[in-house]
Amino acid sequence: MRRAVFLDRDGVLNKPVIKNSNPHPPSSLYQLEIYEGVREALADLRERDYRLIVVTNQPDVRRGKIERSVVESMNRVLQDQLPLDAIEVCCHDDEDACDCRKPKPGMIVRSAERFDLDLKKSFLVGDRWRDIEAGNRAGCTTIFVDRGYREGLKGTKPQHTVNSLAEATQWILNTREE
Repeated sequence: MRRAVFLDRDGVLNKPVIKNSNPHPPSSLYQLEIYEGVREALADLRERDYRLIVVTNQPDVRRGKIERSVVESMNRVLQDQLPLDAIEVCCHDDEDACDCRKPKPGMIVRSAERFDLDLKKSFLVGDRWRDIEAGNRAGCTTIFVDRGYREGLKGTKPQHTVNSLAEATQWILNTREE
């Protein structure tokens, strides 16, 4: 079984749109901006044989605020520019009660089955409480990228807190080499 790093999209790989101290996904390709250092961080993880899988909630599709095709085009850009193995997307909203919308671990569990991954040896890197809770429920080591959002962690506890994916990558690589 292999190990993976599960990554939230908006706020970890690319910059979210901040409104009233809360993050929102970009609504167009023009707003999609990959954070500095992401390519290099992912290349370092890939070099150490980690699968790199994005798990992203995109409820604005269900809410009618963005077309699924726009989300898919942003994901294609990310896959073209970054060494990702897969991007798993949940377009549901809370009232849909699906098993894939974070904080539920459905996207992580399905990816683990698909790629034969050991979740106990895997990590989840996210910038919101839903990400961390999903990773915890799946049995991954969780790393919180603290962007200073108003919502906070709502009682969810990550194993480690950092300020960027680059810091998370260094912590993962140092942790696994000990």
